[in-house]
Amino acid sequence: MSVPAEMIAVEIAAFGGPEMLQPVMMPVPVPGPGEVLIRVAAAGLNAPDLGQRRGTYNPPADASPLPGLEVGGEIAALGPGVRDFTPGDPVVALTNGGGYAEYVAVPAGQVLPLPLGWSLLAGAALPETFFTVEQTLVMRAGLEAGMHVLIHGGAGGIGGAAIQRVKLAGAIPIAVVSDAAKAAYAQNLGAAEIINRKTEDFVARTLSITGGTGAERIVDIVGGDALDRNIRASARFGHIVLVSTQAGPKAEINAGLLMMKQLTLSGSTLRPQTREVKAAIAQSLRANVWPGLADGRIRPPRIRAVPLTEAARGHVELERSDNFGKLILITSWGETLRKTGGDADNPIESV
Repeated sequence: MSVPAEMIAVEIAAFGGPEMLQPVMMPVPVPGPGEVLIRVAAAGLNAPDLGQRRGTYNPPADASPLPGLEVGGEIAALGPGVRDFTPGDPVVALTNGGGYAEYVAVPAGQVLPLPLGWSLLAGAALPETFFTVEQTLVMRAGLEAGMHVLIHGGAGGIGGAAIQRVKLAGAIPIAVVSDAAKAAYAQNLGAAEIINRKTEDFVARTLSITGGTGAERIVDIVGGDALDRNIRASARFGHIVLVSTQAGPKAEINAGLLMMKQLTLSGSTLRPQTREVKAAIAQSLRANVWPGLADGRIRPPRIRAVPLTEAARGHVELERSDNFGKLILITSWGETLRKTGGDADNPIESV
């Protein structure tokens, strides 16, 4: 496969608003030992990208300074020591940055085969959210069948992935959303119960749904004052997984109640994890989630797309309060695939 010397990528010109995302020409990266080069069809947009653009979530020192943490594409070249892939293989990958580009170099352990029945474009919407949920809710919090799991932001990227992962495990997803459209979407993904946080007290509703015991696991993307309320909504011996702090990094909690209920509160961010940790998450996904993606037990999220060169517009959409599902950036090659029916099995909306 012929690899060009240069590519279109999107860089952050300076910290600030969406207009700081600028398309530029730069050299195609060279895969190092244990890495593969991926020709990108599409890259997912995620909340950490917003933080990086604003200057509140800087990449690790050894990571690409470009935004973009997940892609779908094909193997373009192999770095030294890589034997598990062949150029041309369709794949999805959790990147260490650099996904907003036509090519990206990724550690091979973070690359997974494209799930059967999924297009390269739809595949780009999978890695960041499913890696996050697998690491925190499954591998760390010990998700088990029969558990009630309260999921905040049930119509978002992480929330939607959590609903489907919980259902796949035989547990009971309870989705917290903010309007009727998001409620319908979360229900379509498999949420057993829906709570509208604008019109209902999620603590009271969770206790009602669970017969007064509370949720055994909680996925919290809100933080702030929601954290103390999650403690009240938790079952004894429950585990609250904090994966984002959209309401702010500071929270005042009832530590006594945390102790009385013998709860576990864990926080995690995915990007700073080592290659080895990310590879272990990938293996768990391949064994436990990829079969569900292939046989339809996990369905594609709502996916909307903008061209790579219009990444700024993608961030505007991502920041809208009525946004739900997933947003992706499509490269010119990805757009060619789309026009030739490359996303026929996974319809994608243009923004």
